[in-house]
Amino acid sequence: MNSNFARRIAAMNAMYKLPASDRPVLPEDLVGRLHGFKATLLDEVHEIDDIVELAKNGAPQSDILVAMADLLGDIIVYCRSEALKYGLPLEDVLDIIMDSNESKLGADGKPIYDANGKFLKGPDYWKPEPKIRALLETAVPPAS
Repeated sequence: MNSNFARRIAAMNAMYKLPASDRPVLPEDLVGRLHGFKATLLDEVHEIDDIVELAKNGAPQSDILVAMADLLGDIIVYCRSEALKYGLPLEDVLDIIMDSNESKLGADGKPIYDANGKFLKGPDYWKPEPKIRALLETAVPPAS
């Protein structure tokens, strides 16, 4: 683990007796784990409705920003903890995804956006999955 955040997540998982792996692995009850992960993420995402209500009701900007920071932080902590349960080197995966996102630039070196502001793929775009696969394959020792 190369970051203080990742070490703190590992300590939290240990403290709460949550699974942790130092290499990629699937849990025995994969379907149950995925359903639980989805339910928890949906609970977090539904907090956006509370933030929308704060904004509609004219809450102070600082209250809205605190709520947003808490929401986003909770989601990141939960996702990093889940990655540790699967032994996924999330920071390295994120580096690959960011490199892929940067490959989406247009031929002129500028971002291309759709109507919702999402980045579109430029001519030099490459999918991150092959590099993620290679990363994970190097993290799994060969079967004996």
